[in-house]
Amino acid sequence: MNVTLITGATGGLGVAFANIYAREKHNLLLVSTSENKLKDLKNEIENKYGVTADYITADLSQINECKKVFDYTQEKGYFVNNLINGAGFGDRTDFKDMDVDLQIKMVNVNCNALLYFTRVFLTDMLKNNEGRIINVGSIAGFVPGPYMCTYHATKAFVLNLGESIAHEIRKSKVRLLTLCPGPFVSGFVGKAGNDYTFQKIKPVPAEKVAEFAYKKSLKGKRVAVYGCGNKLTVFAPRFFSRKFVASVSAGTLKKGD
Repeated sequence: MNVTLITGATGGLGVAFANIYAREKHNLLLVSTSENKLKDLKNEIENKYGVTADYITADLSQINECKKVFDYTQEKGYFVNNLINGAGFGDRTDFKDMDVDLQIKMVNVNCNALLYFTRVFLTDMLKNNEGRIINVGSIAGFVPGPYMCTYHATKAFVLNLGESIAHEIRKSKVRLLTLCPGPFVSGFVGKAGNDYTFQKIKPVPAEKVAEFAYKKSLKGKRVAVYGCGNKLTVFAPRFFSRKFVASVSAGTLKKGD
């Protein structure tokens, strides 16, 4: 059975993607850490759209948990022909004060889990010459981020990895999109402790970002930056020194920098 696998499925963007793909009559495999939220989302999706919505809980900061998800797809005979790597989180903390274990966990979720799923599910996509991958990056991946160092670095990893893979697979019918939104409505702010930035930049609805990504994925785009303001944000740094860009970025992340 063909399925669309969505990580971070119970978050704002994950739920939005789940509704879009179910609306388009794709069966789903939902991945998150909360079984209760997954059950609720499964029931909501199946009742609303009449598709099959399976789920599996997993802590994607642990590689064995990532492998558990892959093994589950093999046991069930699923062909993951759409993969949405949406799991991720941030942490606004001065580097000298950071909880290093939390930062390592962030790298594992934002980078390693995404890399793992992209790699293992790409094999069957290429074999069948069919598939779409959406890796959720951020406009943060284009610039340094003092006071949010690790998060910006992880999103730069996602961007560079995605563009490179997209080039490698260009002769197939499989396509990989790196989605680069700015702030959108989700639980990110509370977890990241980055309310200062979100007071300055109004977040957009997650549904709009997901719909934008879905359409760009169908068109086979490699990178998609949501919003005119965000496009300017990622384009303008080309004309300034890296030191200046880092200083401006810092001012959006910490008051009084």
